Amino acid sequence: MLESLIVLLISIALVGLTASTGARFRPDSWYRELNKPSWTPPDIAFPIAWGILYILMAIAAGRLYMADDSSWRTAGLVVYALQLLVNAAWSWLFFGRKQIVAALADIVGLLSLITVAIAVFSQVSTLAAWLMVPYWLWVALALALNASIWRLNRR
Repeated sequence: MLESLIVLLISIALVGLTASTGARFRPDSWYRELNKPSWTPPDIAFPIAWGILYILMAIAAGRLYMADDSSWRTAGLVVYALQLLVNAAWSWLFFGRKQIVAALADIVGLLSLITVAIAVFSQVSTLAAWLMVPYWLWVALALALNASIWRLNRR
């Protein structure tokens, strides 16, 4: 029980590090002036959604880590770590560097890594895989939003 709690706390800390780029690179006047599709979620939706998703991700990773050692478990942890890095890069690319196309490429890679993570996680823990599905759905929406913003603001 104590080991599970420690693993969960470490997992939460890791997603917290990832989330810190979103806190550091935030929407500003540049973003507010961009043309956005009518279905863009309100600004308040993003921190709420991400907060929930990061908790689900941390639980999923913790469950994966606590599973019996196997090549699937190792692969899952590697893919999970990679997707955390790619996730962290998006806010820096989009809001920090104002590189819509680079952020779009990043989020395509992120969605791909999450897809692989879900597939690999399912070989170790069905629950861990399902806990990643809301994340996949939100990133798919974010990809569509990023692509729409690029399309609406091409010069």
